[in-house]
Amino acid sequence: MFNTMPNGIQSTMKRLEEIDRRDRLDGTPRLQRLRQIPPETGRFLAILAANAPDGECIEIGTSAGYSALWLALACRATGRRLTTFEVLEEKVYMAKETFREAGVEDVVTLIHGDARHFLRDYARVAFCFLDAEKEAYSECYELVVPNMVSGAILAADNVISHQADLACVVRGAAADGRVDSVVAPIGKGVLICRKA
Repeated sequence: MFNTMPNGIQSTMKRLEEIDRRDRLDGTPRLQRLRQIPPETGRFLAILAANAPDGECIEIGTSAGYSALWLALACRATGRRLTTFEVLEEKVYMAKETFREAGVEDVVTLIHGDARHFLRDYARVAFCFLDAEKEAYSECYELVVPNMVSGAILAADNVISHQADLACVVRGAAADGRVDSVVAPIGKGVLICRKA
């Protein structure tokens, strides 16, 4: 299903991958870089999202929209919509262009704002991808998990690459009786939590 993606999505992904590669080499300041997931993480997330139970699909941290494209593929396959949140205005502008160029505006809703102000409104979360500033992970986790349906999945990126910053989140998930959790060594490390 994800091996033969529409040309618009595929060409947009390739463009973003090239920008991300260049940003990592040329000294672009951290907040201006795309800081997106690698393709193997995107494919992994799409597979997880496509197999999540019925409910809402959300993403916390849009950047230029690369991971949202992978999740849009899963949403198209399952008849869902993705709601994605981004706080930085310049990234919102880039993501809007990404979604227009890729032709996924029919399945993606972009919200400009801090997800923590909106997460209580999502009462039936089936899948959540968390890839925001690391200091927000614990609060986002605590806002999302109570609203996850049975069998829902929360995936949090960077738990190996930012191990020192996110160790408390990983330990907290491991001790949380509401979820089963594991760290997958894909990309920069993805914490996977499945609602019991």
